[in-house]
Amino acid sequence: MSRIRGVVIDVDGTLVNSNDAHARAWLEALAERNIQVAFEDVRPLIGMGGDKLLPRVAHLEEDSELGQKIGARRAEIFRAQYLPRLRPFPKVRELLLKMRSVGLRLAVASSAKKEELQALLQLAKVDDLLEGATSSSDAQSSKPDPDIVRAALNALELEANDAIMLGDTPYDIEAAGQLGLRTVALRCGGRSDADLAGAVAIYDSPADLLERFETSPFGAARRVDAAATSR
Repeated sequence: MSRIRGVVIDVDGTLVNSNDAHARAWLEALAERNIQVAFEDVRPLIGMGGDKLLPRVAHLEEDSELGQKIGARRAEIFRAQYLPRLRPFPKVRELLLKMRSVGLRLAVASSAKKEELQALLQLAKVDDLLEGATSSSDAQSSKPDPDIVRAALNALELEANDAIMLGDTPYDIEAAGQLGLRTVALRCGGRSDADLAGAVAIYDSPADLLERFETSPFGAARRVDAAATSR
């Protein structure tokens, strides 16, 4: 493990237990337009943005007239019905504080829209720990395209080999991998180890990663850095 100086962090399913809520908001918005889609078809696509999800489940482009109306309605439903009930995973703030304490710089890279992302970061109580927060509003294409992750790296002023991605979906791993960025994955977003096979390490949750931080890729990278400094 080479020296690292930063972490690019996903939010939905990684810091906040929100993946099911996003799927249900999409289902309700689609149903209002008489587009019936099964939860089981939408849930595996959470982690992508609407630019990827709508063509897959409804054969609609996000920037079409109907696509824009469905996307706007989904956002309304999510904010009104689901956001007030969401909770961060345990030990999220403590994990990010640990990362900061060992000198790692932090930025988030989320397929959520900018307004939703800010609300989720406030909910997780981590907005004050970040040096950058990039959303689908800051990129042409959402994950698994690398645009959002690249924007987060740029915010940190780091190269891919200077950072690690923390995420919960194969889309995080794919987006990061296109840039040469390694990913540590969490199971708490609901994906199997097979789905997360491209990650360099997999943990149950932020709390599990925090408990095993010293033996994780983050701790290993810091030991490499300390050894290099002492020579």
